[in-house]
Amino acid sequence: MAKTVAVIPGDGIGPEVVDAALEVLDALDADLEYLHASAGLETKRREGTYLPEATLAAVRAADAVLFGAITSPLATEDPGYRSVILTLRQELDAYANVRPARDLGQPCKAPGLDLVLVRENTEGMYNCPEEEDAEGVTTFRRITRRGSQRVTRFALEWAKARGRRRVTCLHKANVLRKSDGLFRAVFQEEAKRYQDDITADEMLLDNAALQLVLHPHRFDVLVTMNLYGDVLSDEMAGLVGGLGFAPSGSFGPRAALFEPVHGSAPDIAGKGVANPCGAILSAAMMLDHLGMGDEARRVEDAVRRALRQGLTPDAGGTLTTAAFTSLVVAGLK
Repeated sequence: MAKTVAVIPGDGIGPEVVDAALEVLDALDADLEYLHASAGLETKRREGTYLPEATLAAVRAADAVLFGAITSPLATEDPGYRSVILTLRQELDAYANVRPARDLGQPCKAPGLDLVLVRENTEGMYNCPEEEDAEGVTTFRRITRRGSQRVTRFALEWAKARGRRRVTCLHKANVLRKSDGLFRAVFQEEAKRYQDDITADEMLLDNAALQLVLHPHRFDVLVTMNLYGDVLSDEMAGLVGGLGFAPSGSFGPRAALFEPVHGSAPDIAGKGVANPCGAILSAAMMLDHLGMGDEARRVEDAVRRALRQGLTPDAGGTLTTAAFTSLVVAGLK
C-alpha cells in the first residue's frame, strides 16, 4: 500500500530543492503518493494566509511531510506572524527533531564524523510568549517533565535501535538550576533504563560548543532543549560542509516532518544554484522512517558518489542544482 507524503515546497529555494528531492524519489520508483500543498510568504500573498486549511488537512492525512523552506516576514511587516514551521510541528506534536551531521565526502572539517543531535521541538523559548514594556522585552520559557521525558527517552531509544553506544545530555543546569535542572534530572532517570546498552553522560552547553570544534569525534548522540539544539546543530553542519548538507526529521505520534535545515535563501532563489543535498538527504530520512531502509541507503550512497564528481557553488563547485541532482539520479542506477 502506497505511503502518502504531503509535499510543501515553501518559499525561496524551497521549491527548487524539494523538486530535486522528488526527482530522486521518482527515480527509485518508490511506492509513494504525493499530496501537494502550499505554505509561506508567497502563499500569504496569493491566498491571504501563510498556512491554508487545505495544507493542514493534507498534513493530517499524510504518513510523512516533506517540507522546503519558508521566508518569514519582518516583525514590522506582520507583527502577529506565527511561524509556519513551528505551527506544523505543534500540529503534528513532532516533539523530537533529529539532525545528523555526517561526512559524506563533502568538504569536511572532521573526516569520518557521524554525529546526531536530538532536540526537543515543542517547548522552550520558541513556543512561549514575549512581553514588551517601556524598558524592553521579557521572553518566557517553559520546560516540563513530560516534554523532557519523551525527548530524552526518544534519544535513548533511537540510539539503542541503531547500535549507538553513547548519549550525551547538554544543559546549563549550573545557571538555570530549575528548568535545565529538570531536563538534566529527567535524562538521568531515563538513562538508567538503558544502562546495559547505552553509556549516558552530560556536559554543560558552552563546553559542548567548544568540544564540537576541538574534538567532535568524542560525541555520538546528543540530546538537548529546543533553542540549544537549534544553535548547536548549525555548528555541527559547519563541520561537514555547511547548512546545505544538513537534513532533519521531526518525529511524534503522528506524521513525521522532514526538511533541510537551511533557510529559504531568497538571494539565490531562481538562479538554479541551490545545494539540494539537505533536501535529498531529508527525503532519505523519510524513506527510512516509512520502512524503506534499503532505498534510503541507496539515496545516501548516490549522494556520496555525486559529491565525488562535483559540488554546487556554496561548497566551492560550479554545478547547478539540476546538474547535481542528475548525478544523484545517475548514481541510483
